[in-house]
Amino acid sequence: MTEQAKLEALDFAALLCSRVCHDIISPVGAITNGLEVLDEEDNEEMKAFAFDLIRKSAKTASAKLQFARLAFGAAGSAGAEVDLGDAETVAKRYMESEKADLDWQAVRRLLPKNQVKLLLNLLLVSLQAIPRGGKVTVSVIGDLPLPIQRIEATGPASRIPPRVVDLLKGDLGDHIDAHAIQPYYAGSLARAAGLDIAITKTDDTVVFEAKPLTSEEIKPVVADV
Repeated sequence: MTEQAKLEALDFAALLCSRVCHDIISPVGAITNGLEVLDEEDNEEMKAFAFDLIRKSAKTASAKLQFARLAFGAAGSAGAEVDLGDAETVAKRYMESEKADLDWQAVRRLLPKNQVKLLLNLLLVSLQAIPRGGKVTVSVIGDLPLPIQRIEATGPASRIPPRVVDLLKGDLGDHIDAHAIQPYYAGSLARAAGLDIAITKTDDTVVFEAKPLTSEEIKPVVADV
């Protein structure tokens, strides 16, 4: 059964939109709460607290939206290339509100947009492997057209996230929601770029590696969403 038969394009788009909304609803809600405090409180300490909450939440919301624009958006015309420096910038801003630290080792250069989007989506998947926080190391190894993408997630209680292996392969199973759509989308991006994702775990480190597919393995996938 093909990916298109498993999930209609409209459902795919709706679930991705829900995933983005899930990321930004918390900081936007915090901004609203801060504004309500300013409207209702005369206490200067409470007002200072509200301003600090609004400032931090606005920064977080902006970082998450900028990340989503590059990780999920069109990122230019068909066949466009994206600067890894831009990916590094949005990734570092996104990670400021996460439990894990980011060590970005990918050298700045231009890569096809689907490869850059895949790298950012694998970063999101890797965070599921270290729910208690830790360190995520991002590297891109080798030359064009298909360098290897490698993300190492190290932390206490590290694990290969449930269902992620199947979702990256395009197997939706019996249930798909806004949480599961993101690794499924990452798998779609990998196949569109001609890459295959392998996941391994050693001690407290989970490694996500995207390597070139053989010509026999490359299959048609859904278009960019």
